[in-house]
Amino acid sequence: MAVFGELLKKAIDVYGFVTSEPEPAKAQREVLRNLLTKARLTAFGKKHNFSDLLATPDPVAAFQQHVPIHDYDKLYADWWHYLLDGHQNVTWPGGQSYFALSSGTTSTSKSIPVTDDMLDSIRKSGIQQVMSLKNFDLPADFFEKQIMMLGSSVSLIEKDDHQEGEISGISAANIPAWFRGYYKPGVEIASITDWDERVQRIAREAPQWDIGSLSGIPSWIEMMLKEVIAHNRLNTIHDIWPNLQVYTSGGVALDPYRKSLETLLAKPLTYIDTYLTSEGYLATQKRPDTSSMALIVDNGIFFEFVPFVDENMDDEGRVRQDATVLSLEQADENVDYVLLISTVSGAWRYMIGDTVMITDKQRAEIKITGRTKHFLNVVGEQLSVHQMNAAMQTMQQQFDIEIKEFVVSAIRKNGEYINKWVVGANKVVDGQALATSLDNALSDSNKNYKVARSKSLKGVEADVIPVEHFYRWSEDFKKLGGQTKIPRVMKEDDFLAFDEYVKGLS
Repeated sequence: MAVFGELLKKAIDVYGFVTSEPEPAKAQREVLRNLLTKARLTAFGKKHNFSDLLATPDPVAAFQQHVPIHDYDKLYADWWHYLLDGHQNVTWPGGQSYFALSSGTTSTSKSIPVTDDMLDSIRKSGIQQVMSLKNFDLPADFFEKQIMMLGSSVSLIEKDDHQEGEISGISAANIPAWFRGYYKPGVEIASITDWDERVQRIAREAPQWDIGSLSGIPSWIEMMLKEVIAHNRLNTIHDIWPNLQVYTSGGVALDPYRKSLETLLAKPLTYIDTYLTSEGYLATQKRPDTSSMALIVDNGIFFEFVPFVDENMDDEGRVRQDATVLSLEQADENVDYVLLISTVSGAWRYMIGDTVMITDKQRAEIKITGRTKHFLNVVGEQLSVHQMNAAMQTMQQQFDIEIKEFVVSAIRKNGEYINKWVVGANKVVDGQALATSLDNALSDSNKNYKVARSKSLKGVEADVIPVEHFYRWSEDFKKLGGQTKIPRVMKEDDFLAFDEYVKGLS
């Protein structure tokens, strides 16, 4: 195996030497042309005259002019519901064997088509991620080690003509045969649908494995590591997996979890961020000297960028049809954009709900800054999740606590609006003291918030609770483990129900 590790590392280094990163704007134009060409004879392609768009001097501009913007509800109502009824050639040629069940932070269940072309795209993006490891100066023996991929269950739901599951479970169920010897916890354990049972099995089997890297959402990775450590009576996870070197994160921002995660380690890890959604594998971190991720610009996904300003959004947080929409070539750095994608699964100008910022246009690198519906602006606060995460890091330092989860809402109290925060931490602190410090931090970093505090936002309150209460709520009302994420912003009625639930656990 040592020889194999050396060979694999050399192969990756050689591949990186003989290949170069694509020029983003050119690659994106080619991706759109290929999407339009392949889908031109589908019902969607005929409705929107893809053949004519391809014949224009500027297919990108023609595409943006003639194809409407969609969110999930619109695309499902107009097109995708036919797919669940068994129709083919609707938004992409042929049919599909899988539907990804969305497990994001909204309460609405979604069924996203996953075509064979999308599975192929995800595999190719995974290869790009592996090949980019040449930039992280990892030793040869790393490539001999096993990979713990903690995703959703690979035990998919059987329907008449397709299977359903979360995208991580679908991807794991389709891993190449050559990779299965490296993949842990293995298909048998990954098929267990009950989260607690699955983690207990991992803890029992852990001594038999030689894990070199982890992959999964931070909160669930941390819970799994704690169970392995407790079950095997360890001090840190490196007592049982001494060769653990890399953590590939995704789904949510890693920074709020790093402090608590690193208490479980004996030595530092290399962190690599990824952007895998139910709609596709969108981006991956390709170099160690940045926390940004490079959009995968040449692999079946066309990206568009909508400036995240009031005039481009409706009251429900959706992009207006007359919004300003830019290609990657036209977009600027350091601006908040709503991301639209068109893909080889037949998503067209589709708003996935994330806001991003381009940090390096030449490299097509981005950061996720939040969610369109998790942007708090009820009374002019204009707070993004990115700003909230930064403020929580400040609170961690000021109060010497670990904050892993939080949620906020604008609620009415005595006829006036206040912001109410519920913060999941590792120890008790005074909620009003934290609220005051949080209010000051947000006022210092966001001038719109500061103005709102002097006018329509009449107060800030905070409750600090054990972080486990968040996970119990998730287990009772959503689903524990896998790709499930905790919301950062709730509407008032949802928040009040959540607040009542967690108070009942105290």
